[in-house]
Amino acid sequence: MISINNLTFEIGSRALYEEANWHIKPGDKAGLIGANGAGKSTLLKLIVGDYSPTAGSISMAKDLKIGYLNQDLLSYHSEKSILHVAMEAFERQNQLHAEIELLLQKLETDYSDDILNKLSDKQMEFDALDGYNIEFRAHEILAGLGFSEEEQQRPLATFSGGWRMRVMLARILLQTPDILLLDEPTNHLDLPSIKWLENYLQAFEGAIVIVSHDRYFLDRIINKTVESRKGKLTVYAGNYTFYMEEKSLREEIQSNQFKNQQAKIKQEEKLIERFRAKASKAKMVQSRIKALDRMEKIDDVDDDNPAVNFSFKFSKPSGRHVVTLEHVSKSYPNLEILQDTGAIIEKGDKIALIGANGKGKSTLLRIVADADQEFSGSSTKGHNVSQTFFAQHQLEALHLENNLLQELVTFAPKHTETELRSILGCFLFTGDDVFKKIKVLSGGEKSRVALAKALTADANFLVLDEPTNHLDMASVNILIQALQQYEGTLIVVSHDRYFLDHVANKIWFIEDKKIKEYPGTYEEYETWNAKRPVNSAPKAEKKIAKEEPKKEKAAPNEDHTRLLSRKNKELALLEQKIAEGERELKALELHLAKEDTYSDATKLQEATRAYNSYKASFEKMQLDWEQLAEEIMALDD
Repeated sequence: MISINNLTFEIGSRALYEEANWHIKPGDKAGLIGANGAGKSTLLKLIVGDYSPTAGSISMAKDLKIGYLNQDLLSYHSEKSILHVAMEAFERQNQLHAEIELLLQKLETDYSDDILNKLSDKQMEFDALDGYNIEFRAHEILAGLGFSEEEQQRPLATFSGGWRMRVMLARILLQTPDILLLDEPTNHLDLPSIKWLENYLQAFEGAIVIVSHDRYFLDRIINKTVESRKGKLTVYAGNYTFYMEEKSLREEIQSNQFKNQQAKIKQEEKLIERFRAKASKAKMVQSRIKALDRMEKIDDVDDDNPAVNFSFKFSKPSGRHVVTLEHVSKSYPNLEILQDTGAIIEKGDKIALIGANGKGKSTLLRIVADADQEFSGSSTKGHNVSQTFFAQHQLEALHLENNLLQELVTFAPKHTETELRSILGCFLFTGDDVFKKIKVLSGGEKSRVALAKALTADANFLVLDEPTNHLDMASVNILIQALQQYEGTLIVVSHDRYFLDHVANKIWFIEDKKIKEYPGTYEEYETWNAKRPVNSAPKAEKKIAKEEPKKEKAAPNEDHTRLLSRKNKELALLEQKIAEGERELKALELHLAKEDTYSDATKLQEATRAYNSYKASFEKMQLDWEQLAEEIMALDD
């Protein structure tokens, strides 16, 4: 499909890629990963021809249809409705529609066979291209990405950058290209839209290359992981979790090979040194020196995910109740967010505030942080609470002429320079990096500096709004470790599910204009939320429900007992089939991951078809189990 051969690409004197190779095959769903600055977005631009290789080649079929989503699309401007902009994807269908309308107008005065034949031909082609359903398809995808019917009629120019990017994504998806190149597609999506996109891409029949720092998103879609590192592209035959496990194994082997080689080199050097002065051994010594020079050196393993020990300081611990919200109501013109609701943040809580965009997450966060005064009710800080608030706009508050160390010294004078260097080191700023001016940093680097500042504050309560934006996976991992070591209280808004699952011990969400709480991790919340009836949720306020008087159950009749017994037997049999199905599905996944499978297009196609077919039947079994379990529960009542 696309063949990257011995690719070299230089920016100034720096080689971003050096003789890199990668073959993208039909059906590949690949995650392109690597640290910020490793050249991931650049590689996509090389594939679509925005950049030209310094050496090597990128070849593909001339008629290959590429759908490319990149952050440059934010500059696209139109006064037309977003439905119209999305439907621009149907270039040929739109052209045919215009031609058909023109022919219909001519037909009002000209009944010639020529006009009738042309009209028939155009209508047949329009029908063959599914032209009568294109508006429905556009509606469907825009709705999946979070746009209401009313919003779909609004001009693109009236939407913010993040929502415009969703429209561009919709347009690209509607083009049904042979291959999708998606650069950070989840950047501007909320959790419901991310889940919708996951389902869409799982069913997409073409090839996909995704650049993303959302490891949960990657795990659910990709069947290959390609690491961009040190100018090379390394392919792993599995999703992100497989990559992590496989890379760990490869690094362990490499580390052992490195240690063995170093031991051999030291042994040889000792031997050379011992006999260097002896003329009778000169030939042997020279031979060993040449052998050492010819030896292909094995590099030691670089630790891309260092463990960090973060030193937090706050003068006083807070009281038991950190923030108490009572009778809070908040409205905007034509939109009510919160209505007479309350909640309590207690000492030690690590709360993830989640939900769709527009449901009031950021509004509630600002109320908690005292950054929004225009609401009714009260938000009260507890005893000895000291707070720091991190949001993306704080990147603009960085002093551009300061270097990194100066920025932190000014903000956190209680810390020593050594401590601040250590904190910057935790955020991947080492050595002379600390003397870089803020103005020369990338967006991701500025975000890391702003986070370092927030975490050096004398605060026992952290309020964090999208702290993982612009961070690569290594930086997210560092932030997770830092917050796990933080002994204070925090509340965070983020769409990174991996981050939330490793940080939060409580989940807040807004439902029916009330603050609702789930007392557990994000993964536990997801499991619970998938099973609960629609519109049911636990109460935010901790009230004890009055027990209803228990009604005596009528003695079951014989038919009821026999029916319950039969359905329980069916359930047990189905559980056995599901267990067997899980084993079979795992076997098919292992077969897909084998090199002799994915390197052969025919074998890969057959294996993928078998996997998808079995997966569909397996999911049907799971649905049958859920339905049967619900029937049994109803019979038990």
